[in-house]
Amino acid sequence: MNTFNKHIDKLKRTLLIVFCLLMNMYNVSAQDYQKIVDLNGQWKFSIGDDTYWASPNFNDYNWENISVPSAWENQGFNGYDGYAWYRTSFYKPQNINKQNLFLQLGNIDDVDEVFINGKRIGKSGSFPPHFSTAYNSNRIYAVPTEYLKEKNTIAVRVYDDIGEGGIIRGDISLVVDRSALPLYINLQGTWKFKTGKYAHEDIANFKDWDDIIVPGFWENQGYKNYDGYACYAYELQIDSDIITDKMILLLGRIDDIDQVFINGVLIGQSGPFKPSTVDQRSDCYRQNRAYHIPENLLKSDEPLLITVRVYDRSQGGGIYKGSIGLISQSSYIQYWNNKRRKR
Repeated sequence: MNTFNKHIDKLKRTLLIVFCLLMNMYNVSAQDYQKIVDLNGQWKFSIGDDTYWASPNFNDYNWENISVPSAWENQGFNGYDGYAWYRTSFYKPQNINKQNLFLQLGNIDDVDEVFINGKRIGKSGSFPPHFSTAYNSNRIYAVPTEYLKEKNTIAVRVYDDIGEGGIIRGDISLVVDRSALPLYINLQGTWKFKTGKYAHEDIANFKDWDDIIVPGFWENQGYKNYDGYACYAYELQIDSDIITDKMILLLGRIDDIDQVFINGVLIGQSGPFKPSTVDQRSDCYRQNRAYHIPENLLKSDEPLLITVRVYDRSQGGGIYKGSIGLISQSSYIQYWNNKRRKR
């Protein structure tokens, strides 16, 4: 074995040890949601389809009023199958800038796409012509706080294939995750995505890849029944002058295994990146990912390109749940010290 390969093997073993230590710290059992805005009640509603209806500037005054949650068949649209839109508004809650905010929409029959102030925050199922239902999926979408204004518009595009349709059940609300870590930079939202074992080799063209919402299973975003390899990419600019501490990249929970790079440098992986690891570490999909970022990668004013390779063996796949972003090491330590004292 040549010297280069020896160094790579040593680095991988070291990264695996660090990963296991961090995972033991960061394996939170469940998210702790607290409702801060109740959205159950009357919404504006129209059948049909027009992308402009996602805009906060659109005037929905002449639309019908409809109760949410409830199938639209129960409210005068019996027998209607096809596209429809819902709209409502809310005022920005106080003191949420540093919190992980989510929109709960319960069960939607069949497919949905959701916008806050015209910006897409989530999608479940696939619209025609490649229709795929997600009627049994509980919708909860991350809301980047930078999307919010004083008054905010929610727009939900829905397609129903057959039977009852619409936002049919659940506690429709805006919630914060009280178990979330205090992120320095929140990376929830739209990432770039490409399937295939060698997708990462096309990273130079990542801006041409598909959009995908993180966190969220890729099966609910147009890749139903896809198992195998895929690659995520996210580029951000950080002012190196404001980074005064060591940083950790949080990637929530990933199904099943992952390999993570920043500007082409491997910073962590959940065991050897090969299918047999899933058998050896069958509970890996339950563990939250936390990777230390080498300080030399944060000392440049060049953009940071985060690349996450994922292998999924079966069922749900991808970066599907949890806190996604950058956190300082001091805040990370403080979070766990505070959590320990509360026991």
